[in-house]
Amino acid sequence: MSLTSVGLNHQTAPVSIREKLAFAAQVLPQAVQSLADEAQINEALILSTCNRTEIYAVGEADAVVDWLARFHQIPTQEILPYLYIQNDAQTVRHAFRVSCGLDSMVLGEPQILGQLKDAVRVAQESGTLDSTLNMLFQRTLAVAKDVRTHTAVGEQSVSMAAASVKLAEQIFPNIEDLNVLFIGAGEMIELVATYFAARAPRRMTVANRTLARAQELSTKLGSNADAALLSALPDIMHAYDVVVSSTASQLPIVGKGVIEAALKRRRNKPMFLLDLAVPRDIEPQVSDLSDAFLYTVDDMTDIVNTGKESRQKAAAQAESMIEERVVDFLEWQKSRETVPLIRHLRDDGERARRYVLANALRRLAGGMPPEEVLERLSVQLTNKLLHAPTKALNQGQAPDRELVDAVARIYHLDQADSDESI
Repeated sequence: MSLTSVGLNHQTAPVSIREKLAFAAQVLPQAVQSLADEAQINEALILSTCNRTEIYAVGEADAVVDWLARFHQIPTQEILPYLYIQNDAQTVRHAFRVSCGLDSMVLGEPQILGQLKDAVRVAQESGTLDSTLNMLFQRTLAVAKDVRTHTAVGEQSVSMAAASVKLAEQIFPNIEDLNVLFIGAGEMIELVATYFAARAPRRMTVANRTLARAQELSTKLGSNADAALLSALPDIMHAYDVVVSSTASQLPIVGKGVIEAALKRRRNKPMFLLDLAVPRDIEPQVSDLSDAFLYTVDDMTDIVNTGKESRQKAAAQAESMIEERVVDFLEWQKSRETVPLIRHLRDDGERARRYVLANALRRLAGGMPPEEVLERLSVQLTNKLLHAPTKALNQGQAPDRELVDAVARIYHLDQADSDESI
């Protein structure tokens, strides 16, 4: 079976499509096990972030696409235009590029590496990795480390978190005068909140499904931060100038009606809303409200591209390193193809050894002199081990030159001697 990858990302599909094919963290173990149970799939790993959903598998690409459509209950033809499908070397190269941030919206961004490690962990715990994918992602993580150590591809990168502050500054000139609400308490929100906290806004609140996690993050942010439950959002939304949301919810958390009511209580003072979740946390219809400035991850492109030119020079060096590692992996993969043959060859040799040894022990038990037993054993073992190659060489009227060369190479025979023996 082929090494295959099937996916879509911010370059091939809008957020409205990406959110339909995203995998929530809580369903990922079930999903990857379901995929690996498919008849034409031997190994599987699923990487799902706000900017991409990718499936890596040892199996048939068509089977992966069909499963993806069935799992999300979407017609296959509806998703095909947005998918990229890659095999073997393309898959290896893509995995390496993704881990290094070369395929990210933010060139060189480091967050994708942590997300990839999480995907590997889930697949390992679910028992869906075997030798091929396990080695691929061992090499993938090693390549990412080497690229970040030996190139400047990650330097001067503008992260999604930093871009969030820059975007807010386009609407509100002074972050210090703002009240900021963070919805969710995961890694992305923590990164964004850290950047906002560094600019010392007037007030910050973390709203989360569990209050304990919200309090934990608000404590890290400082004395001007507090915590709230998601259920309190309709009552407190009007108090905030900036709302940043990133949860794992499969349905919108903030509806148009909530924002409309909040704007009325704010007497139409503008609100900046940044939805970094996939699927989206904030209903898209919020953008229809005149004083609501709603942005999604797809709106961040221009900002995160700041400094891209300088990073692209380093990216060229990274691409060269990746090509070398791709060749190394493909050579390893090719060598694995001979493992079953080597195993069968050794098993055949072991059977021959046991057979002649059993005969020798019987002769010794029958009183035959040891010297004669050893002589017979050596002749019999030689005949058994050389029977198959000798028979193959003697078949047909004309010698098979490839077979002759192979036997000569395997047994380190002089070519002239091998020619005379035919």
